[in-house]
Amino acid sequence: MAVFNEEFNLREIRPTLGGGCPNFDLVEQMDFIYVNGNGRPDSFVQVKNGELKGLTKNFENNSYPKWNQVFSILKDRIQAPNIEILVKDKARNGENDLIGLVTFEANDVPRRVPPNSPVAPSWCRLHNPTTGEMVLDAELLIAVWLGTQANEVYWRAWQLDATTINGDCVESIRSITYVLPKLSYLRVKVIEAHDLLVQTNRQQPQLFVRVALGKMILRTNTSQTQNGNPWWDEDLMFVVAEPFENELVLFVEDEVGADNSKVLGQCSISLEDVGKRKDWETQFSEWYDLEKHTSSENGQKKVEKLDSRVHLRIRFDGGYHVLMSRSSILSKWKDGYGSVEIGILNAQHLAAVKSTKDGRRGVMDAYCVAKYGQQWIRTRTIPNSYNPKWNEQYRWTVYDPCTVITIGVFDNSQLQGGNANAKDSKTGKVRILLSTFETNRVYSYAYPLIALSPSGVTKMGEIQLAVRFSCNKSFLDMLSMYTQPLLPNLHYTQPLSKHQIEILMHHTTQIISTRLSHLELPLRKEVVEYMLDVGSNMYSVRRSKANYSRIALILSALDKIIQGLDQICKWKSPYISTLVFSLFLAFLCFPWMIHFSLYFVLFTIGAWTYHLRPRHPPHIDVRLSQADIAQTDEIDEEFDTFPTSVKQFDVVKMRYDRLRAIASRVQTLFGDLAAHGERFYNLLTWRDPRAMALFMVFCSVALLVLHVFPKTMIFITACYFMRPPRFRDQLPSYPMNFLRRLPEKTDDLLP
Repeated sequence: MAVFNEEFNLREIRPTLGGGCPNFDLVEQMDFIYVNGNGRPDSFVQVKNGELKGLTKNFENNSYPKWNQVFSILKDRIQAPNIEILVKDKARNGENDLIGLVTFEANDVPRRVPPNSPVAPSWCRLHNPTTGEMVLDAELLIAVWLGTQANEVYWRAWQLDATTINGDCVESIRSITYVLPKLSYLRVKVIEAHDLLVQTNRQQPQLFVRVALGKMILRTNTSQTQNGNPWWDEDLMFVVAEPFENELVLFVEDEVGADNSKVLGQCSISLEDVGKRKDWETQFSEWYDLEKHTSSENGQKKVEKLDSRVHLRIRFDGGYHVLMSRSSILSKWKDGYGSVEIGILNAQHLAAVKSTKDGRRGVMDAYCVAKYGQQWIRTRTIPNSYNPKWNEQYRWTVYDPCTVITIGVFDNSQLQGGNANAKDSKTGKVRILLSTFETNRVYSYAYPLIALSPSGVTKMGEIQLAVRFSCNKSFLDMLSMYTQPLLPNLHYTQPLSKHQIEILMHHTTQIISTRLSHLELPLRKEVVEYMLDVGSNMYSVRRSKANYSRIALILSALDKIIQGLDQICKWKSPYISTLVFSLFLAFLCFPWMIHFSLYFVLFTIGAWTYHLRPRHPPHIDVRLSQADIAQTDEIDEEFDTFPTSVKQFDVVKMRYDRLRAIASRVQTLFGDLAAHGERFYNLLTWRDPRAMALFMVFCSVALLVLHVFPKTMIFITACYFMRPPRFRDQLPSYPMNFLRRLPEKTDDLLP
């Protein structure tokens, strides 16, 4: 059993932010030596400092190549006093012959002031490194300066941070911003079909419609109309991304066997012709002609027009917000509420997740991914470092303060000669709930990166962030924002079912991962799924225990209130009971004091607890997640695939028995809750005629007495509940005995 360690806690830091960089006031200033070059010979350029190297592209048969390529070297990682710019020719004898080079001292590079001022390049003559003589007709147009990450070329500069990074690898480590494709829900209402060519020898055809959009395939139920004019009237929901890559293909089929169906007709519908609606307005339906596609013996496809038709209603439901995950609510349909700025500073003590080719030592090529709504960012990769420094600042527009921004740390598997099919390893992630942040305050903290592996919970390091949430709304606008629904109106007036939401979220994840993995600098599928919490709804003993603890924590607070009221009624503390009874008498004489006292108490509690408010932002809690006390077999089950990949009978039997034991306790709890609810419900159903008659007599007497003596009866009732202990009995009260005798449906269940 793991023991809780304080290293999993949040830690406040005090970095030196700003450093005079405009628009970079949430990061520490970093000095880079920038090299930008163009040349005249038929050549390519290599920038070199010690073992740090970077190459430009080679332009063959071009006497005046223009690379316009910027290289940057972090000043703290300079390996040699001189920086060399070597011009080589690949066209000579098929080898990379050295034409000449330019050398300058790193300490003599001038600083660029101000950071965004232009730098004038100059022509430099190349010299031969062997003889030291100038090379004729060989010049290089270069600009070299000392700047910070505030330079506009910082984002496209190739970082020279490791000996293994050059060529395409240099391009793959740069930072980039991703904008997700525009997503919409497509609703296909399959109404009916006419004149289908059903087999005459079948008395009961099983007709259904299968609709395919790319890899997403849905089908209707079997029509209850067993003829050539079936009726379905079912809605099928799809997720569609713009620009459209697929057509909507519909198949009308007859299920002729258990796993066999016959296509009676099909049609293809272009999404470009589909309209869009923003509310639940009346929409028009259309009839589509069906076709039959066959293949001849020589493989040629033949399309035959049919007299059959299908009745459809197809629209983009623009009034819905496409949910990517349970924490992805981003109300972009509202006006901008403010902005959030995040400075990704550095990481400390990252755990190595892969080894070099020789397998002798672990390495870490870390980068960060941050997502908020439609905009995702990826920082540059810092190769071969357990303490990488990014110091990159990003900004998002916030449409609702009750939203979450997620930052994950990953290892780049494509460096160090990695396999192209290798997955980027996840180190950990941080979720930041914006509503917990005060406005215009900079929060600088080191967040622990916590990972759960089959061996238990592990701290993989920590990431240091600086966060600032800004609001451009007035107090009244803020109050109005908090009273509005989180999602558009259609989510509440025409809600989707839980099953539909789960399917749509799954396909949304697939669309996003596919689109981002096909970009110039791809974001790999495993990264997207980790950022979107794919698989978080799978069963886990640990999560079940954590949720049980959360419920128990809330119920314990309620139980304390009930116990406190019981102690007041039993006069455990005569002074408090006397005060409460006096307040009750005051409320009885002056009813207007009830609401006044209630809001006064709530305001007083809020004012009193202000100095006790949380000083630190929330973070992933290992203790709340039950990760520190989870058993090894429980964690092993959590990492198992679905369906299970375990072959050992004893392991599966153990998991099944444990699941049955947990489910039995949940079943008993749900049964008890249902029984209590049924007893209250049966107060008015005459299930027990004698109990119902007694309850009716009690209600009639109570109405009469309360009408004649309202305050007197309330006073008598209060005196009964607050009677001193000497007048109390240890047995249950009369109302409780009455409720427990009411019928329930437990005996109606099949044993």
